[in-house]
Amino acid sequence: MNSKTFSLYELDLFLREAGAERVTEEAVLALDRELSKLAETIAESSIKYANHAGRSKLIRKEDVLLSNEDLFLEYAKEFEAEGKNNK
Repeated sequence: MNSKTFSLYELDLFLREAGAERVTEEAVLALDRELSKLAETIAESSIKYANHAGRSKLIRKEDVLLSNEDLFLEYAKEFEAEGKNNK
């Protein structure tokens, strides 16, 4: 997929607006890679939800929101498991 929605300048601004005083080029590029991976994961999951709902050509807002919710729950489970392993 690998099409950019944000410019590197916009990603730098995003990090600064989030509170970073200084940002390296490597950090901006890493954010770009991670956002691309995240967007691809959500897009693929959204397609699965749309197909499950009988829509093979139309992805709706609800499909994206469900995908994002599933991703959040997955991260929460991983975080919880890491916490149990560190005790």
